[in-house]
Amino acid sequence: MAKQIPGVLGSFVHVDAATDAIKTLRTQGHTDLTVYNAAPNHEIEEALEHKVSPVRLFTLVGGLIGCAAGFAMTIWMSLDWPTMVGGKPFAAIPPYTVLAFELTILFGAMFTVAGMLILSFLKPTNKLMYDEKFSDDQIGIFVPCGSDRYAAVEEVMRQAGSVEVRHAS
Repeated sequence: MAKQIPGVLGSFVHVDAATDAIKTLRTQGHTDLTVYNAAPNHEIEEALEHKVSPVRLFTLVGGLIGCAAGFAMTIWMSLDWPTMVGGKPFAAIPPYTVLAFELTILFGAMFTVAGMLILSFLKPTNKLMYDEKFSDDQIGIFVPCGSDRYAAVEEVMRQAGSVEVRHAS
């Protein structure tokens, strides 16, 4: 079993208490917080001030590659096997937009899944403290820090309204 990352884990029942603790911890310089919550909450997301996820770049690149591949494939096939139909040019773009659109969606979706997997493996969370209550009715905040900062972090969490605070060393 891998050793846990040292830090403090606080449990909160109310969203307001958790957001107050997050804001106070961020002002004290703790920017690498991990918050556990059973459902998405916009107040917690605003308090965390996370940057935009880079997964959307994977989606954009995948969509552009899919669109280019859709047009390239259909034009290449029509030029490789030229069949004159009703006097239309061999490489007419409008009929090929449907296939290009479908490949845009397909490649965009595949690149999105690949991006999520790649970025998930870059930041593993299996060494962080966790409690099953966070999947049900409580909010958990894990603050990675050294043992010299345990007391200050614990005090902030208790003042904000934490119902339980634990340490991982």
